[in-house]
Amino acid sequence: MKKLIALAFVALFSMSAMAQQVDLRKKINVSGSAEQEVTPDIIYLSISLKEYFKDNNSKKRVDITDLEKQLYNAVLKAGIDKENLMVNNISSYNYATEKKKNPDFLASKQYRLKVTDLNKWNEIIGSVDAKGVSYTNIDSYDFSGIEALKKELKIKALQAAKAKAQYMVEALGERLGGVIDIQEINNEAYPQPMYRANAMMMKSEMADMAGAGAPELDFKKIKLNYVVNTVFEIK
Repeated sequence: MKKLIALAFVALFSMSAMAQQVDLRKKINVSGSAEQEVTPDIIYLSISLKEYFKDNNSKKRVDITDLEKQLYNAVLKAGIDKENLMVNNISSYNYATEKKKNPDFLASKQYRLKVTDLNKWNEIIGSVDAKGVSYTNIDSYDFSGIEALKKELKIKALQAAKAKAQYMVEALGERLGGVIDIQEINNEAYPQPMYRANAMMMKSEMADMAGAGAPELDFKKIKLNYVVNTVFEIK
């Protein structure tokens, strides 16, 4: 009998404790959002240079070092620090040895260039022998103030949620209390940049076209969108 009473007491105590843990506060769940588009101001471009024979004559080789000098000088002339031009890859581990084995061997080099102005890019590529340019494309891009912008948008989204909760609660004659919960949702979109000519590569064959120049770039903007789901207490 004593055991039954003890078990009943424990059960009653447990139910009472559970009842005390139930949140009986009146609450409102709302979401707020903020978004903004920005134009990338940091662009990483990939450039591939390759030796070629003038007029298909193996004795008239345009050397990779000459093409490299053209690119290097064009970068400096455009006012870009030389540290922003880096070698990504070389076609042969031992260029001199390969050339001895095969006189018709054509070396190539890949470079990575960081620019902040696409007009300078057109100026640079236009100063390099077009027949020595195997291809160019865009590796990646970013916005220099991205972190500050993210913070600003998150704050705006939270403020929007609070403002929404405020007028909804006041419409019912109630008073908004403090925030109980915040959940962040983000939807960052980094669209692939495209050439206006709808091509991601500029091949050396374009040099055969009269007056051919570097294609213009049409950058789609980076769109940042943040949503916060919030829970506020109703007083």
